Amino acid sequence: MDHNELIDRITKEIMQRLSEKSQAGNVGAANPAMSAGQRMPAAELAGYIDHTLLKPESVATQFEQLCSDAIRYKFKSVCVNSSWIPFVAKKLRGTGVKVCSVIGFPLGEMDTRSKAFEARSAIGNGAEELDMVINVGALKSGNLKLVEEDIRAIKRACRTNTVLKVILETGLLTDEEKIIACEISKKAGADFVKTSTGFSGSGATVHDVALMRRIVGPQMGVKASGGIRNFDQAISLINAGANRLGCGASIDIITGAEAKGSY
Repeated sequence: MDHNELIDRITKEIMQRLSEKSQAGNVGAANPAMSAGQRMPAAELAGYIDHTLLKPESVATQFEQLCSDAIRYKFKSVCVNSSWIPFVAKKLRGTGVKVCSVIGFPLGEMDTRSKAFEARSAIGNGAEELDMVINVGALKSGNLKLVEEDIRAIKRACRTNTVLKVILETGLLTDEEKIIACEISKKAGADFVKTSTGFSGSGATVHDVALMRRIVGPQMGVKASGGIRNFDQAISLINAGANRLGCGASIDIITGAEAKGSY
């Protein structure tokens, strides 16, 4: 069976399941939707957020501020490139804010062994959560075995308490490819699927989050990331099924301001 036939078969099976769930009134959302008149408290929203700084030109003083803000507002984690893990791990020790690092970022195209090495190094330096980028080219080429083994290799590098999130880079995928990527991530033992790196021209959308939630069900997490700039957008993504948000404009979001940029 070739790539197109496999995608067609799996997509039809999944769409049938979604139709049955929808008719039953249960599409597998992880979060109860908030009504238009409700406003999530800032402290509650902060608990959804991975406070993120991934720009290559970022300097030490910015990471100091990142950690200070995360401690002050009680964000879920601080997410940085792996070279900054020792720095932020020291700043966050004993605060309850988790250390998150990206793996294979932002392209996901390096050798699987290189990703696994980076994952082990990140964990050894203090990372408690890993956000890895899938091999997008392999997925689009139909090499689903490589995509799965790529994720499994990072999973094997994780400790029992390490949270593994798989970045699909949804802006580069068709809906059918998003479905396949979610199914593979679930099969490979990931804890979350994540929309985007924020570096490929497209970020999180309500459509993608809702689709991902419906595919992975309530057992896995869904992280929305890329281009999240205000409170209302954050809430719409949570209502669609996200239970984690990757944000560079975290303070603007929880205080109701409008951010000028994302990551």
